[in-house]
Order: sequence, then structure tokens, then C-alpha cells
Amino acid sequence: MTIEQDLSRIALQEETLRFDAFDLSTAWVLGKLLHDLASERNLGVAIDITLHSMPVFYIALPGSTPDNSNWIRRKRNMALRYFRSSYASTLRLEKQGKTIEDNGLSSAEYAASGGSFPIFVNGSGCIGAVTVSGLPQREDHNLVVEALALTLGHELHNLNLS
Repeated sequence: MTIEQDLSRIALQEETLRFDAFDLSTAWVLGKLLHDLASERNLGVAIDITLHSMPVFYIALPGSTPDNSNWIRRKRNMALRYFRSSYASTLRLEKQGKTIEDNGLSSAEYAASGGSFPIFVNGSGCIGAVTVSGLPQREDHNLVVEALALTLGHELHNLNLS
């Protein structure tokens, strides 16, 4: 897929993968699903769900590294800064031939890397983010989208990046 095709599909993901309500129980269900998907596939990832700057779910699976928590923080900062997935922001920068620093941001605080997805609640807006780190950025993004689609009861084949 081209950058334009990916950005178009990610825009559809961001519009579709929204909750009517999201609380700590929902965070547990989503986090547990991500854990189960990653464990079944032997993926060495760390998983984070943060609501209103409060960490509500975190797990580091075998094969993840101490660096993953820092990547999570920086990817999450990107998603919450722009209310877009960190992968969409990364692709947009790539398309424009720009870096994070060109936008006045520090790479110590923000990561142009996929894997963080904003949590939107209908009628409320963005309330947090779900983030995965440990795989190539497109795979991190796809894993989060898969878990969101399953949690919300959406068909993945209509939403996934090929």
C-alpha cells in the first residue's frame, strides 16, 4: 500500500474504532485481549493502556525489553498530541519529508513510530491511548487495531492494513 492508501485506511480505523463507553473494566478486557493475542503468537511486546494520564493496564511479555516502556511513553505522547494514531502521524511526517523536530517537538518526548492508538468515546472525544511496543511499527499498529476491532465487534478485514 502507498502512504496515501495507508493514511486513508487509518482514517477509517480512527473513525470506526470508537467506544460508546470506556472504563477500567473495558481497559482490562482490551488489555487482556492484547495480552492473549501477543502470547498466542509469542510476540515480545509491552502493552499499555492509559486514561487521562493514568496508567490503567501495563504488561511486558517475555522478549520485550526495558526500552519498550520508553517507546510506549513517546508513542503515546504522539497519539495524545494529535488525537491520531502514532502511525498516522509518522506516515504524515514521512509524506511531508519532515521530522518531529520540524514540528517543534523533541524526539526525547515523542516518537514517530506506529503502535499507539487514541481511545475515543462517542460524545466525549479522546480519553487516552492504547499502545504496543516491541514489533516493527506497522505490526505494533496492526496488533492494536486488531484488538480494538475484536473488542468493538468490527470485522477486521474491513479495517486492517494489508
